Amino acid sequence: MVEDQLIELTKQLIALNEAAFQSYNSVRETGVQGDFYLEVKPFADRVKHMCDEWLPLATEWVETVQPKHLHSIQLKNTSENLQMVSVKAFFPDASLKKFKEHIRSVDYVLRRLLEELTKYHNNP
Repeated sequence: MVEDQLIELTKQLIALNEAAFQSYNSVRETGVQGDFYLEVKPFADRVKHMCDEWLPLATEWVETVQPKHLHSIQLKNTSENLQMVSVKAFFPDASLKKFKEHIRSVDYVLRRLLEELTKYHNNP
């Protein structure tokens, strides 16, 4: 089912968002920027691939089911924000406030979608 795949992808994106936050905290503590080819690019490519797979499914589901307080533009922005933080997570000079705001925003939308998916999946 599409919902099963979307639930799994959403959970994976939540985990990647958390990993980006952990990476950012680590590079801020050490002050050492992540290696572009060994850390930044592989992580950012993985996030982009997952977002590219997730976004069309999530958008179609939201437009079909129309859950309250969740819209397709939020999904698009979430995908863009997650891809942005996947790169900025490895640079200690990135603004802490803006980075945290993006992380929280991504987390909120992904968890909100997961909540709606789970509710719908249990009661179609």
